[in-house]
This record gives sequence, C-alpha cells and structure tokens, in this order.
Amino acid sequence: MTSSPGPAASGSPTPRRIAIDDTTADGGVRPGFGGAVGWTVLGSLIPGVGYLRSGRKVLGFSILGVLILGIFGIGAYAILNRQALTQLATNQTVLYAVAGGLLVFALAWVTIITTTHLSLRPRPATAAQRIIGGALVGVLSFAVAAPLAFGANLAYTTAGGLSIFDSSDGTTNTADPWAGQDRVNILLLGGDSGVKSHRSLAVGARTDTVMVASIDTHTGAATLITLPRNATQMPFPADSPLHKYYPRGFTDPSGNLLNAEYLLNAMYRNVPAQVPNNLLGKTKDFGASVVMQSAGEALGLKINYYAFVNMDGFKDFINAIGGITVNVNYRIPVGGHNASGNQPAQAPTEWIEVGPNKHLTGGYALWYARGRYKLDDYSRMERQRCVINAVVKQADPANILLNFQAILTTGEKNISTNIPRDLLPAMVDLAMKTKNTKVRSLVLDPSNGFYSWKPDWPKVRSQVQRALDSAATNAQPTTDPSAAPSTSTAPTGPASTPPTSGTPTTTAPTAGSTPSTTTGSKDKSDDLDSACAYNPHKYAEK
Repeated sequence: MTSSPGPAASGSPTPRRIAIDDTTADGGVRPGFGGAVGWTVLGSLIPGVGYLRSGRKVLGFSILGVLILGIFGIGAYAILNRQALTQLATNQTVLYAVAGGLLVFALAWVTIITTTHLSLRPRPATAAQRIIGGALVGVLSFAVAAPLAFGANLAYTTAGGLSIFDSSDGTTNTADPWAGQDRVNILLLGGDSGVKSHRSLAVGARTDTVMVASIDTHTGAATLITLPRNATQMPFPADSPLHKYYPRGFTDPSGNLLNAEYLLNAMYRNVPAQVPNNLLGKTKDFGASVVMQSAGEALGLKINYYAFVNMDGFKDFINAIGGITVNVNYRIPVGGHNASGNQPAQAPTEWIEVGPNKHLTGGYALWYARGRYKLDDYSRMERQRCVINAVVKQADPANILLNFQAILTTGEKNISTNIPRDLLPAMVDLAMKTKNTKVRSLVLDPSNGFYSWKPDWPKVRSQVQRALDSAATNAQPTTDPSAAPSTSTAPTGPASTPPTSGTPTTTAPTAGSTPSTTTGSKDKSDDLDSACAYNPHKYAEK
C-alpha cells in the first residue's frame, strides 16, 4: 500500500490511500465502476478510446489512427474511383478476402471491448460488478459483431453467386471494355426446366421466350427485339459449321414447315441432339450458342452474350426484388391452357383483372408473362416485354441491396450466362445508364409483316436496323419518376400453381399510365413506357 509520509497535520483530512491495483497503466487513478461502464461503451463506439483512459496510450492512438485512415481511405477511394470499387466488388478472390477480413475485424473489436472493460473496472471487482460487466461486454460485443458477421456472410454469398458468370479469359479490356464497340447485344432465353447438367442450365428445355437486348454502349439506350417462339426456317451464318447441317435454316428436311420439332423454341433442345457436341468448339452451353448464332443471323446482329432464365424460378426472382407493377389492359388467365393436339382446353382457375398499376408477386407475374388461355403467342410476347421493362425501371439499387442475398440465391439456381466476370463493372454502369433511358421494343408479328411460317429475314434485318436508328435518335434520359407504374402493397401470390386466395392490388392511374396513342405500323421500335401504358380494351376471344 502507498500513502503520504508522516502524520497528518492537525485539522487536515486524512489522505486517500491508493492501492496499486487502483492505478492505470500510466499511473493514473482507475475510474469507479460507473466510469468503467461509460468508458467501455465509448470504447466500443470508437475503438481505442478506452485504451487511452486506461493508460495504454500508444496502443489506443495506434488503433484510432488505423481506424481513421481506413475510413477516410475507403471513402475517398469509393468517391474518386467508383468503377474500380465495382471491379473489386465483383472479384471473387477479393470478396472471399473481405469475408475473412470482416470476421477477423469482428474478433479484434470484441477483444478490444473486453480488454477495455477489464483494464478499467475496479480491482478486485465485486460479484455484482462482474455479472453486470460481463452482460455489458456481451451485449456490446454482439452489437458490433452481428453486422460484421452479416457483412462477411454477404461477401461470401456474393462471391459464390458470381460463379454463374464465366471466369476471366484475359481478353476483356477492363480499362475500357467498350472500346471500339458501339453496342452490346445480349440474347435472353426463357424456358421450362429440363434435366440439369454441367453443360447447360436445363438440357431438354424449350425456349418459349427468345429476345435480344441491343444496348448502345455510349448512351445506354436499349432496344428489345422479340422473336416468336414458333418462328420457322431460323438461319445460320454461311461461315458457321451449323450452316452445313442446316443450309436452308433450321427446318424439317421433309419440308413440313409446321413440324413443332423445327420451330425456334425447339432449337435449343434439338440441334445439340442432331450434330456433334464439339461442332462449335468449347462452349459453356451448346444450345445457347446455337441460338446465339441463329438469332444473330436472323436479326443482322452479332450476339455477344446470352442469359438463360429458368422460368420455373422466375417467380422467385420477382419475389426477391419485391414484385413488379404493371398495367393490365385485358384479363390475363392464371392457369389453364388452350387445346393442343388431343389435349382439350382447360379453363383457368383465376384471372388477373383489368386495371392500372397492378402490383404482382412472383406467381402472378409468371402468369402475366405466360398466360395463354384464349390468347395467342403475340399477346404473350407483348406482355413479356412489359415485364422486362418493369424490372428495369423498378429494380432500384436500394431494393436490390435489401434483397441481395435472395436475388443471388435465385440467380445461382435459375440463371446461366456466358458474360465474363471481369465485364460486370462495365455491365453495372451500362445498366444504370439504361435505367435512365426509355427502353424501346420491336416485336416481330403480323402487324409489321412478319409471319412465323414464312419469315422474310432480309426484311427483318432492315426493320431491326431502323429500330436501332430510331432508338439512337430518341435516346433521352427518363426524368419523370412516374414514367413507370407506381408500387403498392403486394398480395400473396402463387408459387408455380394457381393461387387459392388473394388478388393483385391496384392503385390509381399515374401520369405514366396514360393510354398509348401509338397506332399503325410497328416497323419502328415502340417506346415501352407507352406500349405498356394503361389502355384497357376487350381482347377478341378465339
């Protein structure tokens, strides 16, 4: 024990006797239990501050310095070099390192909280102080470790989700991937699930949805070109090995143009079964590569990439982004089907009723895109492009971040693509540009002179070029927030079967749902905001 030497002067207070255990590392006086609690909380919010009070100034200032430099360094890097940050966020190795780093940081922070409290609480501590202090340290440790653990899990999940993208082949110019490339063309395929294999997402699938998204790399102006699933005589480039097998296009050798096994939607499944599987060299998905070549030749475009979406999982993706809001201009069947061959027609169990700004969950959105009872393929094609437009316009960054893990999980299970991983930062930037423009669309149907059983491909190529020229001329950012339908409370929708209860919700029409005045030929691309506007009409039943 230490004390003042000599007897106390008469009338003066007795000096406090300070135990060695009551001093801090630098010889200062240790605070009482209340002070220890306060400094522990403060040291949890600002790591290192508690060490300063306990006398460990070198350690405390070192931790504070590293923390401040880290915060300002990351902040400045994010502001000054956003694309590089995106590149890091789409790099599997970096994401795995971030996941591990966050766990280490969480452990270090918990250690700081614990040692700060132990270095400041009274010695010896009473039983009550030990219990209260332990509970406090536990709560504070959980408060800081839980978000970091969530971040680590998110980074780890994101890294795993990136596996749907091809690894880098070293050919992409990451400094400017669009150098010398005015547009990027992406084939969008939607099909029923088949037997999954290592070669493709679903071997045996029929691609009932075939679209090409052609995007201007300078402005982000996008044109969506839809091919009918029952298109015949799909051509192949003259220099393609496939041309030797199908010199007259993908058509029945016997001349039967209506043979369902030689329509566009059968190409993905049937061509790989009819030709050598190494005909096109090394491919991630042979069927998708076949459709890429054929669709590109038909439209006069070079298809750069593809994305195959398993339509059985489409509803999960829509649910993951919180649903979509669309205008319903005529009753859409939920379930049911038309007569086909020896199979009689089956009436739907429910309808999506006419109305503006219908907010649809995954199951309803799936039927909105696919319902055909007493409707035809062309009406379905029109609705499918409206679904894509709704996703582009309504999938805001905040919503995506909030549901990021669900989106990744859904994508990993239901999407296959050959887009290289190192192109993702540029794709993200391009998507942001597209979101701020009006997406345009060209649907090949009888209204513009296209007949599936007798396609005029040279005419189609001319129409496509005019549509792209029109999109470039009309490219302008969308500044009116009401250009897309507004959202409302989502109902409980169906999974893959018709729902037994609940209906899509409706809100009042907005400025974006003004009836479209577009009439006449569809030779030029439509503005999808107008084409998908609220314009109710009776659909002639067959």
